[in-house]
Amino acid sequence: MTAEQYDTFDTTIDDRFLDDYTEGGRYRFGEESVDADEIVEFARRYDPQSIHTDPEAAAGGPFGGLIASGWQTAALMMRLFADNYLTSVASLASPGIDELRWVRPLRPGDRLTLVCETTGVRPSRSKPDRGVLTTDVTLINQDGEPVLTATALNMVARR
Repeated sequence: MTAEQYDTFDTTIDDRFLDDYTEGGRYRFGEESVDADEIVEFARRYDPQSIHTDPEAAAGGPFGGLIASGWQTAALMMRLFADNYLTSVASLASPGIDELRWVRPLRPGDRLTLVCETTGVRPSRSKPDRGVLTTDVTLINQDGEPVLTATALNMVARR
């Protein structure tokens, strides 16, 4: 499979269970973006550092301009993940996210797309009605550059 080829699911998100995910499946979804006002609003509330809240100060900072909080970037990733990849009917919980990395800054006006690669589909030995879904996620900008990478773990019901 080349970098430009992506899989599709045979089921819709509202009829997707652990059994519908295939190890090695690779998917591309959606588009999200933020503008400067959204970046500042989020940061003032949750991550009040000048590189996120003050465009003038940020211009003289290490990134040469305003950038989104990594936590806002993660929230945008989660929105795309929940809306497009993760089942809306069989998701039970998540034990966490591994290897979360902010690879490059998210800037005002960037357009984000999510790429998901299913790296594990493991039925539970002790609870056969569910299992663990492991997914490598990459949030890319409009230039195809990664902005965020992580490994998502989700407990998902089986059919």
